[in-house]
Amino acid sequence: MNKIVLAIAFFFLTGNISAQTKKERKAARNEKINALIKQEEEGVLIYKKQNILGFSLTTDGYGAFFEKGIKQDKRRTTLLRVELFEKKHEKEERLSQAIAIGSINSFIYAKLNNFYQFRIGYGMQYLIGSKGNKNGIEVSAVGVGGLSLGLAKPYYYDVEDNLGNRKRVKFDTDDTTSYFINGASGFTYGWNEVKIKPGAFVKAGLRFDYGRFNEAVSAVDVGLSVEFYSSKIPQIYLAKQRQLFFGAYMAILIGRRK
Repeated sequence: MNKIVLAIAFFFLTGNISAQTKKERKAARNEKINALIKQEEEGVLIYKKQNILGFSLTTDGYGAFFEKGIKQDKRRTTLLRVELFEKKHEKEERLSQAIAIGSINSFIYAKLNNFYQFRIGYGMQYLIGSKGNKNGIEVSAVGVGGLSLGLAKPYYYDVEDNLGNRKRVKFDTDDTTSYFINGASGFTYGWNEVKIKPGAFVKAGLRFDYGRFNEAVSAVDVGLSVEFYSSKIPQIYLAKQRQLFFGAYMAILIGRRK
């Protein structure tokens, strides 16, 4: 009998403790939510991590990147970034060739190589001005630097001689000009002849975050970049070859925070 009474007493005691613990957890959670709502209304972005996908146009190309941000304090966020870009030459001129009825292929005359860059970077985002209100714009300074793996891929042409024989060639003044150029061979050709150009990059700019809610990233980046490679990059026949590149960029960013 005593054992039954003790069991019942233990059940009610642990039940009360459990109910009290649940109430305390619920109250703490509600308090945290209310604090976040208040900070959001005041325009303060509250998060621990952010994942961002960006699409960028530069003065000499285009590309995309993935960025992970880890917040250090109220103003500083550490950035880890992976980028993939293609760099164009200012003297590139795209031409079109009608190769059949209703079929048109294009190519860039005198192009020697496509130049791609795979970059890994580390940087910092520093808050300059918070939103001020829920519908405002947050302004941050952003700086990223790191290593760049340049890939110079030969550019191939689909050509045809006077007898109708077709083949695929790289640009050469003594060879290519004696053929009729049907068009560019396409992205998949030339990868077995890629030349690696190691280098480094640095970029700095401003980020304007106009996202309405804390959990979503909607922003625009604008800034300047510098890249240096171990050797000069041949892109267009007889055009100036560079290994140091300066440029400006604008990027659209979308992502999530948590």
